[in-house]
Amino acid sequence: MRLRLLIILTLLLWSALAFAEPATIRVVDLQDPITPVTARFLQRNLDEAARQAETLVLIELDTPGGLDTAMREIVKEIFASPAVVVVYVAPSGARAASAGAIICLSADVCAMAPGTNIGAAHPVTLGEKVDSTMEAKMVNDAEAYVESISRQRGRDATLARQMVRDSLSLSADKALEGKVIDLIARDRADLLQQLEGRTLLKGGRELVLQLQGAQVTAAEMTKVERIRNAISNPNVAYVLMMLGMLGIFFELSNPGVILPGVIGTISLLLALFAFQTLPVNYAGVLLILLALVLLIAEINVVSYGMLTVGGLVAMVLGSLLLFDSPEPWLRLSWKVILMTVLVAAGFFVLIVRKAVTAQRRPQTTGREGLIGEEGTALSSIDPEGKVFIHGEYWDAHSDAAIAAGDRVMIEAVEGMQLKVRKIS
Repeated sequence: MRLRLLIILTLLLWSALAFAEPATIRVVDLQDPITPVTARFLQRNLDEAARQAETLVLIELDTPGGLDTAMREIVKEIFASPAVVVVYVAPSGARAASAGAIICLSADVCAMAPGTNIGAAHPVTLGEKVDSTMEAKMVNDAEAYVESISRQRGRDATLARQMVRDSLSLSADKALEGKVIDLIARDRADLLQQLEGRTLLKGGRELVLQLQGAQVTAAEMTKVERIRNAISNPNVAYVLMMLGMLGIFFELSNPGVILPGVIGTISLLLALFAFQTLPVNYAGVLLILLALVLLIAEINVVSYGMLTVGGLVAMVLGSLLLFDSPEPWLRLSWKVILMTVLVAAGFFVLIVRKAVTAQRRPQTTGREGLIGEEGTALSSIDPEGKVFIHGEYWDAHSDAAIAAGDRVMIEAVEGMQLKVRKIS
């Protein structure tokens, strides 16, 4: 009986193993700054992984940092996820700086590729300067935050605090030696091999990772998420703002064209959406508005180019001040500023040139437009008679006698009568 029972149990176990579904691994690629868009993207994937009971979520990270609020949202989602979350700083040459370093510390398993670095998590203010007291509060808050995360994950809290307090940055080897990360892996395959059989504490219970033959699926952003992520780029937001302002200006100056107004409104609304996640300095916005006013005024005021020069200077200064941040990824590119200023200036110069040319043209409508026109004398003019000019019959007079049928030219318009002369 014991032998039969053992055989039955063996067959049942073999059947369970044979027909069990393989482990699933969701790979989330984060190669951008940490923004609300990337936070929602990661949150969506963690929620889907939980619904589909996936074994592991692998976040391949390369980021210069990001917004504190977005980073904290990601950390909360990682702690709440029922799936094992592994953060892998890769490929070689990548980094997990600032907010990215804190995300690494919150992971169930933190790994790095050779030639990567982690740290420099000192908090910085975006868009405004703060006094020493407020800065000390921010640093103390961030330091306590990373210490709490590190202790919960069993990492070195001293080095984590130094990342915040002293902007400490560590190479992969130093981070492993200091117990900030758990392992170093050459690539994804090496990482999964090292994770095989690893025991973790998840949800208050021990969990052994069984990843042999696991199905790996790559998570991708939706089209809407890609658009939102692209708009959050400072250079894109800047160009959208300029397009919006120019489009609305042309719609107001030429009502009924519709297309510039539609494009301008859409561009401006998208720019305002992007400004929610960027350190906008409104002094820069006002300078850019002043630049547009000066360039528009050049069309109607003869300033011999002074308004245009002032507008260009205001536009350059406003562009430089628009996103005031010590972080390079939150500042405008000089190339984008230069190209935008040159295009805007060239456009307005072209308009001014066309306007001046139009003003210098002789008038072709109204009474003044009749001067210089030619016609035919319908009757003798000595000194008065009738002429046919411009499809109309006019009373006319002349200083010299003109015979019927002669060609005449208008010299002046005097009330409802023309002064003409004979054309030789």
